[in-house]
Amino acid sequence: MEDYIINAQDLTKSFDGFKAVDGLNLKIRRGEVFGFLGPNGAGKTTSIRMIVGLLRPTSGQILIDGQDINKVDKSKIGICPQDIVLWESLTCQESLKFMGEMYEVPEDILKKRVERLLNDLLLTEKADTIVSNLSGGMKRRLNLAMALIHSPEIVVMDEPSEGLDPQSRRVLWNFIRSLRDKEGKTVILTTHLMDEADGLSDRIAIIDHGKLLRLDTPHNLKKEIGEGDVVHMHLSDPDKNLEVINHLKNMDIIDAVMEIEGKINIRTLNAVGKLPEIMAELQDLDVEVEDLFLRPNTLEDVFIELTGTSLRE
Repeated sequence: MEDYIINAQDLTKSFDGFKAVDGLNLKIRRGEVFGFLGPNGAGKTTSIRMIVGLLRPTSGQILIDGQDINKVDKSKIGICPQDIVLWESLTCQESLKFMGEMYEVPEDILKKRVERLLNDLLLTEKADTIVSNLSGGMKRRLNLAMALIHSPEIVVMDEPSEGLDPQSRRVLWNFIRSLRDKEGKTVILTTHLMDEADGLSDRIAIIDHGKLLRLDTPHNLKKEIGEGDVVHMHLSDPDKNLEVINHLKNMDIIDAVMEIEGKINIRTLNAVGKLPEIMAELQDLDVEVEDLFLRPNTLEDVFIELTGTSLRE
């Protein structure tokens, strides 16, 4: 029997007649990294706010360990918001100590926990540095440490890599994996970075218009739309995109074709072998290709296939 720590049942949330979340059902396993993906305004933030008890649903129920969310000890959940919330005049060490005291963490445990979090998030050398003097990446890592100081079972991270340089991002990713692998914590992750969602998440929920479109592993989601290649094509005259798309749709060798951000997106197996035939068709249409590149199928393609938009749109 699978061990689910969170069970959201038929959640809906309406704001002045607008249904932001519409009949959401999902279960999150204990000790997994659970990714939330959706275009802006899709309802994912509202869903997460309800799941962790920050927002009351219009209807439906959230169970944490089988208990109604309203009866759950809130220290069971740690939230790292997208907007950095810190005390600028305190040092890193003082910030963590103060937060731990608010959660009534025993002093001997708190001291060790502060040291460990500073070390794990590469902030030990900045322990006595005033927060206002930290870089943006350091502030974001400290923000995460503060969400974890009381050792919650469930950790919610909203866009944790926002604004981080590649090196800081790798530190963060390794830390998130260690929360799952070494401490058995359940991590709920929202992100706009497809490689982050793909590389970290055990399972991913894709949400749009307040509804759950898919919930599966990254591998299965990528497999769902066909293991193939994607060709991105930029025409010299983008006004001809629709004409070209309508023509390419009739070619048996192409699985799917659509317009994404002014470019033509073609999905097909063995695209390299089929390119000459595709280019011949475009030549017959008297269309000039300005730029073209090819790549393997990714999670982004699954997202576009399901929502008709790229994640940043």
